[in-house]
Amino acid sequence: MGDSPRAVLFDIDGTLLVTGGAGGVAWQRAFEELHGVGADISEHTDAGMTDPEIVKIVFREVIGREGTREERAKAVGCYLKHLPDTVAESGGYEVMPGVEELLPRLIEKGVLLGLVTGNVEAAAHIKLARGRLNRFFSFGGYGSDSPDRTEVTKAALRRAELVSGGSLEESSCISVGDTPRDVAAGHGAGIKVVGVATGSYSVDQLDQAGADWAICRASDGFPA
Repeated sequence: MGDSPRAVLFDIDGTLLVTGGAGGVAWQRAFEELHGVGADISEHTDAGMTDPEIVKIVFREVIGREGTREERAKAVGCYLKHLPDTVAESGGYEVMPGVEELLPRLIEKGVLLGLVTGNVEAAAHIKLARGRLNRFFSFGGYGSDSPDRTEVTKAALRRAELVSGGSLEESSCISVGDTPRDVAAGHGAGIKVVGVATGSYSVDQLDQAGADWAICRASDGFPA
């Protein structure tokens, strides 16, 4: 992959870990509690969507109307209330192979590690906590910054610059994600992207989506 990057931005779901459906269960519980309806988000959303996108789609396609800003905020809050329990209960929670070795190795090389995720910030840290991965990340961009993943990536880059003391150039940053949305977002923010086939998309699909590198998992051929 050439020169090692100075900052790497990691997606969470499907890249660093899988929750075994814990997020979907938390959304179901939230909409059942607030609106008395079942909401199977897997039937209405695609991998890589931000939490604000998910809320709007569920209101439109399940409840049958556009939720107000207050209703959407309440739904997110209720989701966050349930998420710690659903993550803890999940039998399918798993940190991706090689991740626990890769992250400290990058830090030892002087690489700043950040997050770029569609999760709102609190949800991101709830999901990371069970795998004890929070300790590796000093900044991030989240679904709570914007419903648009490109803007989320730009927010992460601004925070990376602050953490680095203002000396970080975009050309020295890369992002790592498992969906074409991650690829498009990274390129939209002006950085290169590693596509990892640990989620719903294959190496070939990520390559076709324009990933600068498409690999089986984050630790395969990663700069370190």
